[in-house]
Amino acid sequence: MTARPPVETDEVVLGARLLAALPTHEARPEPLLRRWSGIAAETGAGLARRYAGRTVDEIAASLALPVTEQPGGVTTGQLTLARYGGRPPAVRVFTDAVARADAEVERRGWRAWFPAGCVRDAALAHEAVHHLLHGADGAALKHRLDHVLLRVGPIVLRGHVLGADELVAHAFARRACGLPVSPLLITAALSAELDLAPLAPVGSEH
Repeated sequence: MTARPPVETDEVVLGARLLAALPTHEARPEPLLRRWSGIAAETGAGLARRYAGRTVDEIAASLALPVTEQPGGVTTGQLTLARYGGRPPAVRVFTDAVARADAEVERRGWRAWFPAGCVRDAALAHEAVHHLLHGADGAALKHRLDHVLLRVGPIVLRGHVLGADELVAHAFARRACGLPVSPLLITAALSAELDLAPLAPVGSEH
């Protein structure tokens, strides 16, 4: 029997790999992607410290984000665990997609890393971060990533780093849920298993 290769669990490495698979990042050097991934992880960890001691539902309540649960989230080519959006903003958690992701955790023998119930909580925490990044926290993230598109004298135009907000959300979810490894691991597994686009399993519309 062929032994399984070791599972990569380093948050920054996983994040850099997912960035590398996204459009616009294919030709970027690995050290840059790792730097961006590290900044995103640090940002997510910092946001989580802001809400230390609260459950993810308490975090959502503190942000005035209504949370509903409904069937669905499973379509051809996409698995959406939760979705942030609407006016006023709210989060919908899709129970069928959560069950599919949880089954993948069980199938791979990762239950010690991802206890029962944590997939739903991580999905909710993930979407709460998208809410936070619409404000000052998003502007601070862009400044820290320092993706300079144009510099003319004192004028600096910084661009959006595709996928960075997703990495921040994963890092936040990991810490808000007290997980030993990042939910990025589930995202990577589902992307490979279902032939999805990278980051698609926890896609958001926001």
